[in-house]
Amino acid sequence: MTNPRSRPVRILLVEDNPGDVQLTREALRENKIANELHVAKDGEEALRFLHRQPPHATAPRPDLILLDLNLPRKDGREVLADIKADPGLRRIPVVILTTSKAESDILRSYDLHVNCYVTKPLNLDRFLEVIHAIESFWLSIVELPPE
Repeated sequence: MTNPRSRPVRILLVEDNPGDVQLTREALRENKIANELHVAKDGEEALRFLHRQPPHATAPRPDLILLDLNLPRKDGREVLADIKADPGLRRIPVVILTTSKAESDILRSYDLHVNCYVTKPLNLDRFLEVIHAIESFWLSIVELPPE
């Protein structure tokens, strides 16, 4: 798996659980695809990052967003709706990465045009496998939209 891009793939992880942030960071570091991980700890921070508002005025446009649903301040559903309603952001692929297996969450996310819905496994090894699978598919197989 090599990255044909001339720069690392930029990923925005929107996650409030420090343990999941660390596991995701480690899983992405293990693979051979060059990536640049940015983290937003709540929905409001994610939107400030995406709109390059302080303190994220120089934030890069992500190539992929990994979005938890259950976030403080502004939940993932609201963030997803805002992203997909914005012509400047809607083409960025969004992967929901959450513990929720609720049918209503899955349906609502797809109604809001999420690109993929993945349930976080509770098992550490399985969690790492899921992150590797997301990375493999979205960063080496899929053609991501240009900036």
